[in-house]
Amino acid sequence: MTPILATNGLTKNFGALAVTRNVSLSLAPGARHALIGPNGAGKTTLINLITGVLTPDHGQVLLGGEDVSALPQGRRVKRGLARTFQINQLFRDLSVLENVVMSVSERTGGALKFWQRASANRAAIDEAMDILDRLALAEHALTRVSELAYGRQRLVEIAITLAQKPRVLLLDEPAAGVPSAESHIILDVIDGLPDDIAVLIIEHDMDIVFRFAKSITVLVSGGILVEGTPEEIARDPQVKAVYLGEQADV
Repeated sequence: MTPILATNGLTKNFGALAVTRNVSLSLAPGARHALIGPNGAGKTTLINLITGVLTPDHGQVLLGGEDVSALPQGRRVKRGLARTFQINQLFRDLSVLENVVMSVSERTGGALKFWQRASANRAAIDEAMDILDRLALAEHALTRVSELAYGRQRLVEIAITLAQKPRVLLLDEPAAGVPSAESHIILDVIDGLPDDIAVLIIEHDMDIVFRFAKSITVLVSGGILVEGTPEEIARDPQVKAVYLGEQADV
């Protein structure tokens, strides 16, 4: 089966500093994969290379077998590659519904003119409401984003990415900044993401990682240390020593 997302030998240097070192990974359609590693391991840099924020010095990014390494961010999104960010990027003065409607309209080519109200686009509203309902956000549809608790704001960002109908969804620390009392909301939504979407998650919270992931890649100093199932990663002495802070039994 052709991987829905693959990187081949991705390498990126900032001057003399190697931030991504020959990274090759592969996600099958519908994969649930986690990328973990200590601070400074290069996780977000790798996501930026995959999404086109950064250009690799060497290597390729393949989406559904197509080389998209030279494509800008917007064209990668159109081909089904969507992401969230460590710090949410929402229109805080607009309602939840308006944020999602704009994402639907951008995907369908019916982006609203700046003088039009969101109510002018009934099909986009219906689709947006369906997404909000699936994420248990429908009751907040008309609420201004700035008035929501931060955990709910993170859900709005996921709703916006789902409105793009992605084949691959990259979640960059979706629980970052979310109070522990609200973290279950994020967990439930991640658990309920559509099976046909491949998901790559960066997350420091190991409870989330081990609940969510079917496979895990550990990144250290810009390169892959080890890959495996959650059970294999939990037992690996290198991971215990380098990431989990335990003494390796070697």
